[in-house]
Amino acid sequence: MIEAVAPSRQPEALLSWMGSLADPTRLRLLRLLERQELAVAHLCEIVQLPQSTVSRHLKVLGDEGFIQSRAQATNRLYRMVRMEKEAPARRLWLLARAETDAWPTARQDELRLRRLRARQHPAAQSFFAGASGEWDRLREDAYGRAFNQVALLGLLPSTWVVADLGCGTGSLAAALAPFVARVVGVDQSAAMLKAARARTAAQENVELRQGRLEALPIEEASCDGALLVLALSYVPEPSLVLAEMARILRPGGRAVVVDLLRHDREEFRIAMSQHHLGFEPGEMVEMMDDAGLGGASARDLDPEPGAKGPALILTTAERAGRARLRAVSARARQGERRR
Repeated sequence: MIEAVAPSRQPEALLSWMGSLADPTRLRLLRLLERQELAVAHLCEIVQLPQSTVSRHLKVLGDEGFIQSRAQATNRLYRMVRMEKEAPARRLWLLARAETDAWPTARQDELRLRRLRARQHPAAQSFFAGASGEWDRLREDAYGRAFNQVALLGLLPSTWVVADLGCGTGSLAAALAPFVARVVGVDQSAAMLKAARARTAAQENVELRQGRLEALPIEEASCDGALLVLALSYVPEPSLVLAEMARILRPGGRAVVVDLLRHDREEFRIAMSQHHLGFEPGEMVEMMDDAGLGGASARDLDPEPGAKGPALILTTAERAGRARLRAVSARARQGERRR
């Protein structure tokens, strides 16, 4: 490791280090060895110089303490030493590296280093080339599927309060709880809430409340996000539920609705005790907008293998500002008076 030198030797040391960095070949070698440990043969291939030349420059860099080597079988592997943060030689190197970042020769060296790296890992390359067609199945067999959901949940801000509307047995609330500050679950069914309480008993940041989706027992503008998953088809007046969803969200809060795409399976609707045969994307966007949830977008979801019910639709939006919500409320009151 290059360390600070005595004040009496600083000018000599500085001139020596500057001399080491004053050669373009040595600059190229240092840029490579800072990235990866390499043998002389690999360095020769990358910089396209004979071994005698490369070895001579490596000796200079080694004598000045910029690089070190170790034996591996019949080869010696070289790498740049780890310098102390405030070491003068490190500051000098950082300046030299920054000034050569746009050097076309260095760019060519980097490309050849990348090609070398790819060639050094043929087993991994071969594995992925052969596994591409079955990669999803291989991953699922080895690791399951939950990690995909966990990765996506990790994108949520940890400070958020999220409402799970129509929470049912609490599966979503339980999944959300480790990633956000608080989850408020609401359901009208006492039996569903009992199951949800059992599932989330160990999660102290989950609060479950009984209430109707048309009149949520949640304070105005108290949530950062709200989920309504497979619940909207069960209510007689979806617009009232979406208006309540908008009410409990803070300005800019995110609303997510997953429900059935419009279908014609009346027997399915009856068997599931639903009020509606799903919704069209344009219909969902319009209802969200009328509720004061702006920037809405809706798209069909591809049915999962083995799923027997109708396809689903995902709609997302944000709560509008207070002025927009007042206008929505005024329109709603006018509509009530007309009726």
